[in-house]
Amino acid sequence: MKNITLSIPDDLLIKSREYAAKHGTSLNKLVRALLQSTVVPDRKKKLNSLFDHMDKSKVKTNINWTREEIHER
Repeated sequence: MKNITLSIPDDLLIKSREYAAKHGTSLNKLVRALLQSTVVPDRKKKLNSLFDHMDKSKVKTNINWTREEIHER
């Protein structure tokens, strides 16, 4: 894991540390969680969107495959 250096105003740093302590975490973990939620795509949201799309499609969902059909080459 890499380290980074941030420059933030003193009052924001104080409030951030207070917020982290109040929520039982460190400032490091708080910043990491905020970056994670901002930068990394929300998998749950994407998955729900995919399921919504599938529900709206006209794809037949009650297909009963045989073992031979599944492994047919």
